[in-house]
Amino acid sequence: MVTFVAAIFLLILGYFVYAKVVEKIFGINDENVTPAYSKADGFDYTPMSWWKGTLIQLLNIAGLGPIFGAIMGALYGPVAFVWIVIGCIFAGAVHDYFSGMLSLRHNGEQYPSLVGRYLGKSVKIVINVLSLVLMILVAAAFTAGPAQLIAQLTPLNYTAAILVVFIYFILAAVLPVNKVIGRIYPIFGAVLLFMAVSIAVGLFFMDNPIPNLTFENLHPKELPIWPLLMVTISCGAISGFHSTQSPIIARTMKKESDGRKIFYGAMILEGVIALIWAAAGMTFFGGTDGLASALAEGGPAGVVNEISTSLLGKIGGILAILGVIVLPVTTGDTALRSSRMMVADLAKQFGMNVDSYKKTILLTLPVVVVTFALTQMDYSFLWRYVGWTNQVVATVMLWTGAVYLLQNGKQHWICSVPAIFMTSVVGTYIFYAPEGFQIAFGTSTLYGIVITLAVITWFMLQARKYKNANYTQLEKAVS
Repeated sequence: MVTFVAAIFLLILGYFVYAKVVEKIFGINDENVTPAYSKADGFDYTPMSWWKGTLIQLLNIAGLGPIFGAIMGALYGPVAFVWIVIGCIFAGAVHDYFSGMLSLRHNGEQYPSLVGRYLGKSVKIVINVLSLVLMILVAAAFTAGPAQLIAQLTPLNYTAAILVVFIYFILAAVLPVNKVIGRIYPIFGAVLLFMAVSIAVGLFFMDNPIPNLTFENLHPKELPIWPLLMVTISCGAISGFHSTQSPIIARTMKKESDGRKIFYGAMILEGVIALIWAAAGMTFFGGTDGLASALAEGGPAGVVNEISTSLLGKIGGILAILGVIVLPVTTGDTALRSSRMMVADLAKQFGMNVDSYKKTILLTLPVVVVTFALTQMDYSFLWRYVGWTNQVVATVMLWTGAVYLLQNGKQHWICSVPAIFMTSVVGTYIFYAPEGFQIAFGTSTLYGIVITLAVITWFMLQARKYKNANYTQLEKAVS
């Protein structure tokens, strides 16, 4: 229990201390006019208060990620607490801050455009495809799960439930941001927080104490902690999906100083939620073996329902059902909205005029059709491929932030150090994982090290190039 309380405290401390370090290095200026005013259109660009932006950002990035992912990660034992705290403070929240603030500085640009701006056109092409694939996979995965539960609880069959969810998706994707998202998301964000805090309080009254820190791998199947834990728990530690969502709120910010509260703050809140559910998973079932049995029987949704109902009674049951249905839906719809924005950016690059409302809707339809087709596939199959793709996107965003800092002569280590770590994670994971090449762990680790060293070499060359460029500019200024 001491470890759990200490972890919560460290996350809060991270917001009040390290977030200010990140903000200072980035360099904010509230005199700058934000896109919410300079490009105001009453559709995507419209001013919102910071507290509303924070709750919307939380719901956009969270969904069921910090609940389901944390429960699956709890199988490894209390070491999951360490990853959530370190990952959230030094990687995930930094990632979210830079993805939001760079978008703000560049008129609300989408993630692929930011990558192209700092890492080059060739990387942008790959990331355009990869991020669109991620958005579609997330929207499909976060549609299939809720639809299955709706079909179980109502007279609707699975196909009818899918259609109901998709009608909402289309409305949320094409209507002005303040018509649906801006009105109902703050409410659901508050529900997500209330549910997590209630579970946290309930944990202190359980017979089984929350386990304290041990670095022993407690996974019943003895799966390696590294790199699997770093992909299993993404939301709550670091998640590339967040970089695709931050531009939605960047287009609504009133001033730059709100960025720390909205982007860094929402990620810290997500980390707290992930800690609570990881603790609940480890504690409620009497250990990781009991948790593994519960997951085998009812999956993550069944685990959430059992914990919520037992600790909170009927209210907990209602919240659990609401969470398992509403939270993934409210992540899927913003994934679809981001897809629409990315397709629009791509269309503009090819010289197409997409400023009309009709063309916006037409651009959304191809994404909807592909996403709907994927919902007919097995949910677990979809989710396996979300994980690695998600963390590759996160890694590229961290490198984008690092190059931005290099270009501006600022301390790049706040982005480059976590980027190096995540490069080794995704480089090793794809060779070792079941959905990857399924190569032996030792060999996969070696491949991951080689990839990481290659990327570090590239970054060192970039650092030398920008250092020489800055020195030349300094010489010209002096002369």
